[in-house]
Order: sequence, then C-alpha cells, then structure tokens
Amino acid sequence: MRRCDWAKVHAKVTSLMLTTRLLRKFATACLAGLALAGVGCDRMNTPRSAQIIKDAESKTADGNYLRAITLYESALDDSPRSADIHYRLALLYDDKMGDSLNALHHFKRYLTLAPSGPRASEVKNFMKKDELELATSLSGDSVVSRAEAARLRNENLTLRKELEELRAGVHASQKPPAETKTAGTNKKPGAPPRTYVVKEGDTLASISRKFYKSSGRWKKIQNANKNLIDDPAKLKPGMTLTIP
Repeated sequence: MRRCDWAKVHAKVTSLMLTTRLLRKFATACLAGLALAGVGCDRMNTPRSAQIIKDAESKTADGNYLRAITLYESALDDSPRSADIHYRLALLYDDKMGDSLNALHHFKRYLTLAPSGPRASEVKNFMKKDELELATSLSGDSVVSRAEAARLRNENLTLRKELEELRAGVHASQKPPAETKTAGTNKKPGAPPRTYVVKEGDTLASISRKFYKSSGRWKKIQNANKNLIDDPAKLKPGMTLTIP
C-alpha cells in the first residue's frame, strides 16, 4: 500500500476516535442533565403545601421549632386536609414549646375538621391532659374542683360578712359619748330632766329663749316648777328650775 493511503487511513481512524470521545462526553452530560432535570421536575411536581410540610419536618428535626411552626401555619387553608397540619402543630406546642393553650387550640381545630379522623381518639386524650395542666397553672399549681371552688367562694363571703360586722362593732365601741345638751338644745326622750340656775335679771321668757329659742314657752317652764314659782315676775337668783 502506498504511503498516501496509509496517511488517509490514519487520519480516518484519528477522526473516528475523536468523534467517539465527543459522543461519550455528550452522553455523560445528557445523563447528568436528565438527572438534574428529574430532581427539578420532582420538586416542581410536588404540591406546594406538601413541600412546605417537608421543610417544616426538617426544621423540627433540626430543633428549629419556631420556624417549623411558621411553615406549618403557612400551609393551613381550613380544608379537611389541614387537620393533619393542626395535629402536627398541636404536638409541637405540647411537646416542644410547653404551651398547653395553643396546643388545645390546634387539637380542637383537628376535631372540627376531622371529627372522625384516625387521630380523633388520641386527640381527645391529649386535650384532657392539656386542660388539666392549664387548670393547674391557672389555679396556682393546685387543681380545684367546682364543688371545692363553690365552697371556698361561700366561705369567703361568710368571712367578709363577719369582718364587716366586726368592724361595725369596733366603730360603735369607739364612738365618743353623746355630749351634754346645753341651753337652747332640744331634750331627747327618756333623758334626765335638765335644770337651770336662775341668774340676776333672768325671766321665764328669757330662760325659755335660751332653751327653746322662743320666749313663748315660758308657761311650760312655770308649770314644771309650780312648787318654786309663786309669781312668774319674781324669780329669785339661785333658784334651780327644772327645764321640761
């Protein structure tokens, strides 16, 4: 074979080898692209809420409970499908956050959306536990039954009444004695008779004015002192008159 023929054969073989290498690289790139496209398509074909739930589960596993709660809540839409999300939220609040009040809220939402759901019985038991814990925390770490609460309320009312009566008695005992009535004041029924010592220049009319603020009752004073007064116009200083 001539030299030029060998050169042509060599050139063809070299070209074929290069082509084979390029085809292998292209096939590898295509397979990689298909694999990546498959991952992307899988994420695109996953419903948004399902992906959010997966992300929330991942955050829960990492201990980022607040972020997990935020993700779960963003997936809620008040449909029956959300019942399971409420269940997950309730467990997070109950087990991880120690928040019985929010846990109860989401347990109740689960029963509202799925009253006959597969977790209904379990949820009801959780609610009883959380209600007990909540009642304990609100009553100062001691569970108080309704009967006991009613008894304590009645006892409190009785004690308040007794205290009011005691205070009233103390006030009555501390009340200052009634002041002695002076001339010109009215006489109370049942009080001892008042007396007045006649001074120089006194008349029955002037004495009546002192005690009754009216001179017209002098006759009443005279009648009360008939044994002393012979003449109303002649009162003697030093006489002790009874003032009715």
